[in-house]
Formats: sequence, C-alpha cells, structure tokens
Amino acid sequence: MDRFIIHKSSLHGTVEISGSKNACLPIMAATLLTDEECKIHNIPHLMDIITMVKILEVLGKQVRYERDTLIIKNRSKLNKVSFAAPYRLVRTMRASFCCLGPLLARKKKARVALPGGCVIGLRPVDLHIKGLKALGADLAVEKGYWVGRVKHLRGSHIYLGGPFGSSVLATANVLMAATLAEGQTLIEYAACEPEIEFLGKFLKKMGADIEGEGTPLIKIKGVKSLGGAECKVIPDRIEAGTFMAASLAAKSTIEIKGIDTSHLTPVVEVVKMMGGELKMQKGSCRLKSPSTLNPVNITTFPYPGFPTDLQAQFTACLCFAKGTSLITEKVYPDRFMHVAELNRMGASIQRSGPYAIIEGEEMLYGAEVMASDLRASAALVIAGLAAEGKTEVTRVYHIDRGYERIEEKLKKLGAKIKRESQ
Repeated sequence: MDRFIIHKSSLHGTVEISGSKNACLPIMAATLLTDEECKIHNIPHLMDIITMVKILEVLGKQVRYERDTLIIKNRSKLNKVSFAAPYRLVRTMRASFCCLGPLLARKKKARVALPGGCVIGLRPVDLHIKGLKALGADLAVEKGYWVGRVKHLRGSHIYLGGPFGSSVLATANVLMAATLAEGQTLIEYAACEPEIEFLGKFLKKMGADIEGEGTPLIKIKGVKSLGGAECKVIPDRIEAGTFMAASLAAKSTIEIKGIDTSHLTPVVEVVKMMGGELKMQKGSCRLKSPSTLNPVNITTFPYPGFPTDLQAQFTACLCFAKGTSLITEKVYPDRFMHVAELNRMGASIQRSGPYAIIEGEEMLYGAEVMASDLRASAALVIAGLAAEGKTEVTRVYHIDRGYERIEEKLKKLGAKIKRESQ
C-alpha cells in the first residue's frame, strides 16, 4: 500500500488536464450496446478505467490499449456468463452499475452486483431501478445482485428526480437502455452534467435518435440496432478544479491547459470570490492566487451548481482563508469524511448535518492522515502542500482511482511530494 510524503510547496508552471474519468466510464459501458468496434481517445490511465476494462472483458468484449486510446470490440466467442458483472469488480466503483441498462437492452438479461465506490454516505440505486422498470424490465435483488430480465424494452415517460436532485449515473443507465427500446422515451429531470451531454453525443454517433442531452428533458426514439463509433473524451473538470484549489491553498500561480472553463462556471466564480485572478483563453486558464484568501460560502448542487466532487478540495483550501466559511452539502449530506483528518492537521472545522463551518487558520501543520475516499484524498494532498512540516497521506490507492499520476503532475509544478510503499 502506497503513501504520499508531502512538504509545504509553492507551485508554478503548467499542468495538463487528463480526459474525464466520469465521462469515460459510461461511454465504455455504452459499447455493450453494439457488436461493432468502438474507439475512445484521450483515456486517462486510472484504476477505475482498468476495472471497467476487466468488467467489459468478463462481459465478452476484447479491449486493447494504444497509448491513450481504447479499442473495444466483441470477442469471437462470448463466454457463458457474458450478461453478469461480478461483485469482485463492481464493488470497487459505483459507475460499473451503468452496465445494467446496456445489458438489458442488448442481451435481454443482466446480473450486476450492487455497486461499491467511495464511502461518502448513502447512495441508493433506486432511480436506476425505477427508470429501467418503467421501460419494462423485471428486476429483483438476488444474493447481492440486481438480476433483470425483459422480453422487449418499451419507451416510457420517466421522471428521474430524487430527494437530492437528478442522478448522473441513473440518467446514463436509462438513456442507454432507451436507445434500443421500442417507441419513444422521455426522461424528465435528467442530469445535465457535461458527462451526460457527451454520452448522448456518443450514442448519436452510434446511430441513436436522441434530443435534449445536457438538458433536464431528454427525448429518445428507439432504434433497432447501434453501430460502432469513435470519440475523444472531454477534459476532466474535477481534476481542473482540484488544481485550482491546490494553487489557491499554496498561494501560487499556475497555468492549467486542456481545460473547458464552460464546465466550471460556479467553480470559477468561487475562485474569484476567494481573490484568485483568472485569465481564461480557449483550452487554458492562468490562475494567480492572492496572498490572503477570502472566506466564502459554498453550496453543492447538481450541475450547473457547484460540484459535490470538488467540495472536499475547497474545504481544505478554505482552511487557509482569513475568516469564517460555510460549506453546505446538498448532494451527499454525509460527504465530510475529510473533516476529521483536516482537523488533525490543525484546521478548525465544525460539522453539523449537511453543514461545515470553517474558521480559517494562518497555518496548518503536517500530520499522518488517512484518505477515506477519492476526493477526500485530494483534499488531504492540497492541505499537505500548504501546511508547515511533513504530511503523510496513507491509502492513496483512492486517489489513483480518479487522478492520473497526480504526484508527477504536482512535481512538475514544483511540489515537494513523493510516493512511498509502506
């Protein structure tokens, strides 16, 4: 098991943003909808991508890497359990549950384990099941697996709103299944994230008839079959926002390349309110951090609101602001596993339900801390870059799930960080 050793650092230079993990995974699942070859460019080399490759291979696909490109096609002979996604793989990440919709659409049966992923509070799959049942699937839990069967998927009018808003993965699952359903499907209160818009465009390249992807109302007219397609994955907006938070915390100036700032509007506004100066051009952004950070109030919402996946990183950043900040988590109210570890470094954070009150400190102090999930691990790295002394972050396998060679990218910016095996 690896750990990071981090010392206080000043960052400078340029960082290149990788392809979006959260866009890649549903696209990879979508290849189950066709027998033809698909090519996906700008793939980040991450543990979650490797896990999804293994799932696709179990489900009968042949997957080949060519640098940053995945080439996915059917094997000549499908194995007997090519409709089952096993627990040993699905347990490691939630996005693997996106295989359920495509399997029902193509094979008329599916057996997918209940998903795992980060420990960030209750994350039910009820909206996935609601949507797929509305399309005609018969679904039930059997020994820890969702098992589904269907003779014919039929279009339906589906409302996918949940207690905390829309669901990205449920929207993806139902959208993919509906492409091969008979008749028309309307998904109301669909997720609007750029990753869903990208998925819709990819499905249309495969031959799907879709309107409104990236809006709260998506209309799908089912087609008989889908073909192969090729695409280049959009930039990872969460990685870009993470480097913004790191630059602010370390009071540095960096340039971020390969970024789409239109996907980060609420984050850009928060950065400006904290005192950051941004110079944005097409595909790049230069961020100059102030000597003193302003406190701000942040509320997470589904897109186009402030991303829950950046809440932990900006919580760490605001520990160095001068004054009191308030974080309100509206997507995953229990997503505060990083708070206790930041407090061990000298932060003053009080948590009550979905709220975290941060009293900014002049400095934090390095300590041994433990990563609990993907984004919390990034928050601890950010805190370590700005804290006095040495910080040791353990369980960094979490960060490897979603950040491509983050320590190497930080080193190029001048960070004093190294990976060690424990």
